[in-house]
Amino acid sequence: MTITDTTKAVYDLITPELRADLITMVREDSWPEMTDDQGQRGVNQVAAFLAVAANTTERATPSLRVDLFWHALVLHTKDYARVCDALGGGFIHHVPDRNNGHDPAEGRAAMRRTAEVIRSAGFDVDPEFWPINGAADCTQSYAGCSDSPVAT
Repeated sequence: MTITDTTKAVYDLITPELRADLITMVREDSWPEMTDDQGQRGVNQVAAFLAVAANTTERATPSLRVDLFWHALVLHTKDYARVCDALGGGFIHHVPDRNNGHDPAEGRAAMRRTAEVIRSAGFDVDPEFWPINGAADCTQSYAGCSDSPVAT
């Protein structure tokens, strides 16, 4: 199987119906000006993020926009559990830790590392969803949101 086949298989874990609902939720709850294209790309970015998070021992840190889609997906508990199982790393816990005196520079560095791991795994890293030089409001567990790393 090629990397392209693998990335498509990961993106396809989110059914068209679920995609539509996630896009609607993010648009209604957080990002009213989001286009349909941005919504589709956002779903792909959260799928890539979760694929990496499911198979690493390092903490994976989403960007703020990717985290919007993660929050929407987590609320679909049955679908979220199915996606996590299909990714092979077990349930991926979302770990918020807000207002804990985090360092924004550390958050940006963590987000950069995550984006590089996603790219290394063969997924596209959409710059609109991974503003590597921008502010990171959602970062490592000490400063926002992270996954729960796979135990070694």
